[in-house]
Amino acid sequence: KIEAEVSQYGDYVVYSDILDLTAIDPVVTEGVKVIGNQAGLTLDTVTSNVLQTGTNVFYCSKGDGTEVTSREALDNTCRLTAKEVKKVAAFLKKVNAPKINGDYVAIIHPFVAYDLQNDPEWIEAHKYATPDNIYEGELGKMGGVRFVESSEAKVYEGGVFGCIFLGANAYGVTEIEGGGLRTIIKQLGSSGVADALDQRASIGWKAIKTAEILLDAYLIRVECKSELSED
Repeated sequence: KIEAEVSQYGDYVVYSDILDLTAIDPVVTEGVKVIGNQAGLTLDTVTSNVLQTGTNVFYCSKGDGTEVTSREALDNTCRLTAKEVKKVAAFLKKVNAPKINGDYVAIIHPFVAYDLQNDPEWIEAHKYATPDNIYEGELGKMGGVRFVESSEAKVYEGGVFGCIFLGANAYGVTEIEGGGLRTIIKQLGSSGVADALDQRASIGWKAIKTAEILLDAYLIRVECKSELSED
């Protein structure tokens, strides 16, 4: 039995009757896009922060092959390469971590993706033999690992990136009936005497969310730097 404490997240924007009358773009449509993007990033970050707490941590070796055993020892040559990817995949296989649709999955920062895409072993997603069921944000794969790019991937102090490698069932997220993501639109005049002149409307979202590591052995965090690291 695994327990996790949930939290509720949300935000909203208020707009006026004057904006609604004079705006060139449809206010509600544009507002929903903005808060939808914020909601997605927020909920992704909640999950990402939990995944970063896994206890299995690898540090990428230096360019000359020197092994690294701490975050502080990472330098700009410690980049994620095909060799490092294959090593992580081997450790996941060692503990019999089940694959996800035939491969393991890694979540990486765009700067790390830049390094990998310059590797000759990199296979672009559109070049898959069977390019079906591609994940949102999926860029490609190598060494039996499919890579999903996210700007919300963790960046530690000193330009160190936390790359998450996953097997199936490594973690879980909340599924509370009625607690999923909701978009809430309040029209002009919906506030009664609190808005006696019908001047205020709002667009918002809310959701209940948490995540929890279920099988720590099926999750590995790989810390590295990038050619584009900002120290």
